[in-house]
Amino acid sequence: MKIANNTVVSIHYTLNNADGEQLDSSEGGDPLNYLHGAGNIVAGLENALTDKSAGDSLQVVVSPEEGYGEYNDGLVQSVDRDLFQGVDKIEVGARFEAQSEQGPISVVVTDVKEDAIVVDGNHPLAGEALHFDVTVADVREASAEEIDHGHVH
Repeated sequence: MKIANNTVVSIHYTLNNADGEQLDSSEGGDPLNYLHGAGNIVAGLENALTDKSAGDSLQVVVSPEEGYGEYNDGLVQSVDRDLFQGVDKIEVGARFEAQSEQGPISVVVTDVKEDAIVVDGNHPLAGEALHFDVTVADVREASAEEIDHGHVH
């Protein structure tokens, strides 16, 4: 069976950045299962997997536009330290959920100043080309419930 919309796809993958540093992998574990066409994985990888079958292997370089987007300087903000009331320790690398005009957004602390905290709302891989090595482990028809819910059960 070929990968198409409304199929459940199982893949083993390794993700590297442009410098060859491994960022993530399913190696030694269960494959990643997703519903094709539901936007459950980055668009560039999903597009590259269309029409592939179980047993196929491929290398895919996903541009930032088809990955996690370009880095947006507008998502970096200095906010008043008072917004972190009740948080005992604020340090660089800490993640928080903030409210934005588009709804909740995950932010990471990039600088701690005496009266302000600098947070970055970009995805950690924004602006990065994503280098995937992928092997398709299995492809099957999705159930009506999986299609209705938009994810694998």
